[in-house]
Amino acid sequence: MAEIISLRPLIAVILPAIGIAGIVLSRRYQNIREGATIITAVSTVAIIASLLPAVLAGNVYITNLGSFVPGVAFTLRADALGTLFALLASFLWVITSFYSIGYMRGLGEHAQTRYFASFAGSVSAAIGVAFASNLIILYIFYELLTVATYPLVTHDESDAARAAGRKYLAYTFGGGVAVLAGIVLVFWSTGTVAFTSGGIASLASIDPLIARGAFALLAGGFGVKAALIPVHSWLPDAMVAPTPVSGLLHAVAVVKSGVFGISRLVLDVYGPETVAQLGVGVPLAVVAAITIVIASVIALRQDNLKRRLAYSTISQLSYIVLGLGLFSPEALIGGLLHIPAHAFMKLTLFFCAGAIHVETHTDNISKMAGIGRRMPLTMSAFAIASVGMAGLPLVAGFVSKWYLLIGSVDAGYPIFAIVLLGSGILNIAYFWPIVYQAFFQTAAETDAKPVVEFSLGGQWHPIRTDGHGREYGDEHTEETDADADADADDDADITAASDAVNNKQSDDTDSESSQRETALSGDPSDPNAETTYAVDMYPSDHTTADTEGSAQKTTADTIDDTDESIDPDSASSDNETLNTGMNRGQDSTGVDASSSTDSSSKSPTPDASLLNTPETEVDDNTDTSANIDHPDIDAPDDDDAYMSDPVWDRRTIYTESTWFMLGPIVIAVTGAVALGIIPQQVVFLSLIEQVVTAATGVII
Repeated sequence: MAEIISLRPLIAVILPAIGIAGIVLSRRYQNIREGATIITAVSTVAIIASLLPAVLAGNVYITNLGSFVPGVAFTLRADALGTLFALLASFLWVITSFYSIGYMRGLGEHAQTRYFASFAGSVSAAIGVAFASNLIILYIFYELLTVATYPLVTHDESDAARAAGRKYLAYTFGGGVAVLAGIVLVFWSTGTVAFTSGGIASLASIDPLIARGAFALLAGGFGVKAALIPVHSWLPDAMVAPTPVSGLLHAVAVVKSGVFGISRLVLDVYGPETVAQLGVGVPLAVVAAITIVIASVIALRQDNLKRRLAYSTISQLSYIVLGLGLFSPEALIGGLLHIPAHAFMKLTLFFCAGAIHVETHTDNISKMAGIGRRMPLTMSAFAIASVGMAGLPLVAGFVSKWYLLIGSVDAGYPIFAIVLLGSGILNIAYFWPIVYQAFFQTAAETDAKPVVEFSLGGQWHPIRTDGHGREYGDEHTEETDADADADADDDADITAASDAVNNKQSDDTDSESSQRETALSGDPSDPNAETTYAVDMYPSDHTTADTEGSAQKTTADTIDDTDESIDPDSASSDNETLNTGMNRGQDSTGVDASSSTDSSSKSPTPDASLLNTPETEVDDNTDTSANIDHPDIDAPDDDDAYMSDPVWDRRTIYTESTWFMLGPIVIAVTGAVALGIIPQQVVFLSLIEQVVTAATGVII
């Protein structure tokens, strides 16, 4: 192994930091600001990719910046394990940057400059964690990552966001203190904290009690960001952040920095011989196995989609820790391969959840029956990623879990193989209902979700399909004549909407609008309340050229009808405007199914044309332009306000959302499939085999 002196590891770290300056300086020009983000992200991944040929050949890039403290060099070191993490973080940053443009503009989010700047800072810190050459440098970037991600967690500036941010800081800084204490013990005992292939040899000769204590402090501190139970609860609460941030937390940087720290601890600080001698590997694997099972069971009872994904992440991260604890060559390969495998699959799932929120403002699983009609491509990608999370073939999760299963048996602990198989079943249990009801159920057919009805995994009483309260009593078990009439009226409404556009016949427009106003008012006495359209309650934030044309036909009377729902102060001079005629969906034929019949129920939403907004100069408060409160889907206190799941209009893959979001979804799910079919050609497995060979001496 040769050491190559180069500035490229340093450049990879500072490029995103330099990008922060460009993002902030161009805050008055949205397109330039986001262009700076994309250019910085692409440049960063290009620099890291240029390291691959030499690293795959067994070489290491070194950037020596002198001594940080006596006996500790400030050196950046790009070896196989560090390059794996840095390449993953930088590549997924590119994808997430495009997705963020569609998401943030689609919702008219405030403080977009702060958002993109914090994102760049987070990736810079994550790459610093990857290229750290010793525990001290890793600790510095590890804490910087916490600071950089805090503004993202609290982005909404609501009470819930601030509470989640405080919890996030308390947990992660607390974990950082434990890491620092462990570093002090290691340095005091051995005189070094440098990462060494096979581990620091002198650790095997010190007092075993001190060595075990240092290991526990380091593993426990890194385990906070790895969300090991019982220090996991910050992660589900952090889901109050925007969905791209959730993707960053789960797939790109934060939680992966935790498992990366544990990887460095096991592979390059203690090493296989010392881990076996001290007997600390199996306890670590036991904690991981407990986390896998408990988090999966808790996920079963989560109706909020992002929280279910959060508990899924807690479970999946422990697959990596389990492989590191078992330390057989196959288990190590499976654990480390699950870092990129989980990243691509979980990023796909969060991207899909974000697209659903932007387009329909629907966050609860119980309200998604039939949503596959409305968002076919999004839900298809969600289904593929779910298959991979369960460990089924042809997706990335299968390859990593296959290695873990074999490694568990080879290590002499088949009980962990049983845990892995049971976890796969639990994954199917909490992902399959989402996929099934999206494609194979309708509002009339959907059953209660979550599906498991016992105290540990679900709810004692069946819930209504909308998630509000319990299921109806006997008087609602059979459809009444009034309900049947309401369903017939609903079908007539849809037909009348299309006829009104094509034949200019709108005789029934006033009566239909009146019915929908009553339905949206939540009056339980009105049967139409049982067939409220999701796009009426939570209009889409995007439109197509056809709907834009329809919006231009909005009359002055219609605008008057919606005046009460429009905040006159919500628009400002930052390119992000409101369009009152852009709320209704189109069917697959391109016909606007509601613009001519339901203008009175429309609410203001940002114009999709902003995705190609000219570079217009705006004031210094660019990001606070559209102060649109996100509709709270659980807001109604009256259980009768929503009587059933929404009825979704059918869309094609070209009209379901903006390609700023659909494109990244397709790329992420393609990466997950590629890792499942051709893992060697996607580079990550080659890097991992090199890491395992260096750590164990076994040629893979």
